[in-house]
Amino acid sequence: MEEKGAENGVAAMAAIWQGVDPAAYLQNTYTPPLADLERKDNLLPWVLACLHRAFTEGDVSGELLVDIGSGPTLYQVMSGCEVFNKVLLTDFLEVNRKELKSWFQDEGGCSMDWTPYLQHVCKLEGRPPSAWTEKAAKLRHVIMDIVHVDVHRPQPVALDVLPSAGADCLVSCYCLESASPDLAAFTRALGHIGRLLRSGGHLLLIGTLGMSYYFGAPGVKIPTVPVNAAQVCASLKENGYTLIRLEVYTLPEYMKVSHHDASGIFFVKAIKE
Repeated sequence: MEEKGAENGVAAMAAIWQGVDPAAYLQNTYTPPLADLERKDNLLPWVLACLHRAFTEGDVSGELLVDIGSGPTLYQVMSGCEVFNKVLLTDFLEVNRKELKSWFQDEGGCSMDWTPYLQHVCKLEGRPPSAWTEKAAKLRHVIMDIVHVDVHRPQPVALDVLPSAGADCLVSCYCLESASPDLAAFTRALGHIGRLLRSGGHLLLIGTLGMSYYFGAPGVKIPTVPVNAAQVCASLKENGYTLIRLEVYTLPEYMKVSHHDASGIFFVKAIKE
C-alpha cells in the first residue's frame, strides 16, 4: 500500500511537470534582474564558481560526465566540458530536451542566449571573455547525446546509453527536490542516479533549501520537497556517498521573489563509495 502511494505521488508530480514552459522558466530565472552575473552577491556567480572549483581541483576526472535533469539549461556543464571528453545531457521532459537540442544544433530557435554565461566561465578559467566562442564549440563537440531520464526508476536512463562501468561524474542541479513528492522519494532518487556512477566517481549536486514550490510557467505551480542541509547529508550517506564538501548560499532579500519560496541553495561535492 505504501509503495502504491509513492507511485501515485511520483505520477502526480510527472503530470504537473507537463505544464512547464522552458522559455518562461529561462526568462524568469536566468536573465536579469534575478540572474545578474555582474553582482558578486548574486546566486548565479556563486553557482558557477562552485562548479568551476569542483571541476578544477584535480580529483574530478575521467571520460564521461552525465548531467541528471538538465532542464533547458547548460551552465552546469560549461566548466566540466573542459575536463571530460564526453558529456551526456538528460531530462524527463521532451520540451526541455528540444530546447537543449536547439542550442546544440546551432540553427536558431533557442530561447536563451548563453553567451554571458560562457563569457563568465571563461573569466573564471583565466581566459578572455572573447574565448566564449571556443568554449561553445568545445561544449557542442563533447555533448554525445540528449536523452530521456526518470530519476524515480531504478534504471533512470536506457541501458544502452552508458558504458557498463558507469559515468565518472554526475552533476545534477535543482532536479531531485523538484521531481520528488517527499523526502523518501528524494532519497530513493538519489540512490537511483547513483547506479549510473562508477565506484569512486564524483557527484556534484545543487539544490534548493526550504523551497516548497516554484512556478515552471505562468500559472504552473510545482510543489517541491523543502529539504534542509542535514536531510541532504543523511540522504547522501544512506545511498553510499561520502561527503567531501557542502556549501550553502543564503538568498538575499532581492532574490526572494514570488515565483518560489526558497531560503537558500546548497552545493555538494561527494564521492561514491
